Amino acid sequence: MSPPLAGAELVRTPVQLYRYLLRCCKLLPTAAMQKHYQHAIRQSYNSHADEDDPERIQLMIQRAISDADWILHKYTKKK
Repeated sequence: MSPPLAGAELVRTPVQLYRYLLRCCKLLPTAAMQKHYQHAIRQSYNSHADEDDPERIQLMIQRAISDADWILHKYTKKK
């Protein structure tokens, strides 16, 4: 599967990931879904803000992009 938005391969920092994931939310079909996932992204970003291990950060970035892809694929294929 390809990433949900172009530019996923350029995400290197937590702030870039945060912005990327918020852009992904705009692709969700309803405003309620968008708000739900935006809140979840903010909560996750805040709870992991003190992470300083570069390897762990990269793993988290990869996993978050993969999860975003799965969620968008799930909701957009039901048309």
